[in-house]
Amino acid sequence: MCHLAPVTKNIMKKIVILFYCICYLLVGGYSQNTNNYINETKEDFRKRLEWFSGAKYGMFIHFGLYSQLGGEWEGKVSGNYAEWLQADADVPAQVYAMLTSTFNPQSFDADLIARTAQKAGMKYIVITAKHHEGFCLWDSEYTNFDVASTPFKGRDILAELSAACKKYDLKFCTYYSLIDWHHPSQERNIDGSDAWGRWGNVRMKSGRKTEYITYMKNQIRELIEKYDTEMLWFDGDWVYWWDMNSGEDLYQYIRGLKPEILINNRVGKRAQFKKDFGTPEQEHPEDGLDYYWEACYTLNNSWGFKKSDKEWKSPGVVYDKLNDINGKGGNLLLNIGPEGAGKVPVESIEILLEVGKMIKNE
Repeated sequence: MCHLAPVTKNIMKKIVILFYCICYLLVGGYSQNTNNYINETKEDFRKRLEWFSGAKYGMFIHFGLYSQLGGEWEGKVSGNYAEWLQADADVPAQVYAMLTSTFNPQSFDADLIARTAQKAGMKYIVITAKHHEGFCLWDSEYTNFDVASTPFKGRDILAELSAACKKYDLKFCTYYSLIDWHHPSQERNIDGSDAWGRWGNVRMKSGRKTEYITYMKNQIRELIEKYDTEMLWFDGDWVYWWDMNSGEDLYQYIRGLKPEILINNRVGKRAQFKKDFGTPEQEHPEDGLDYYWEACYTLNNSWGFKKSDKEWKSPGVVYDKLNDINGKGGNLLLNIGPEGAGKVPVESIEILLEVGKMIKNE
């Protein structure tokens, strides 16, 4: 009698991906939710944003495959932001993907991170579930380019952090990049003539946008259903193939899954779309704005961990920035970048705790 070999996880994922592609074609894709969430009443919008407007201060966490590189490729420092190393060093996707074999952040301590955020006076945490590199910090059914395909398999970073957030009364939120340097639907600019470089303004291959949007929607549903994320923080909206119609459709789809969830303005084109809140980066306005907003800043210069970056902001600078932003009606989302092993730089912890003391002594 013939015995069938056990079906591996990789094969199962391919089967699931094929199944959803077939379903998509059969039903003509996801239909837009009939509820017009974008035009909800002012009162309903205010109630949904109530926790956000009262939070004032949150923690951003940039963590991924790039974290183990520390801003260096083949012994050379490349670019400004460490999480952009693949683009700055022009690393082919197939070569970059080999980093999964060494990703093993055994020192990642979700309890320490959440406890530090609470002591610092923060009210929510946003972690890069998937940055531009395309690597997923959770075991996704729709790709093998995830944490389950690394030596770190067996632990769930997002589940650990979500649980820690609940323990310390923090909102758990996730960042998701609209672009993906690993997904087969996209390719780098061959001539590199674009201002964003070969990988920055990544191209969408002809006829594959629908496929990729389906992929995103499936993964976003995972983040909501598996981890009950309170916010989806998008990025990468600058690429030419992402337009307002795509952004509004994605916004409606997400609100259909979880009506009370918050979504940042980069789900569309950030210059045009302001719901649910604006996201000035490494700067903030001189005066208040007529919509909800959150200014995101690095604690040193890079978002991802960078060995050579020692330009730490002092507790006084952070404290003053927080007060200035809050005084103008905005939130401060302040970033930490754990190193490859998962450990948060000591300087980050010390600065955050000192700012927390300053807040308590007000």
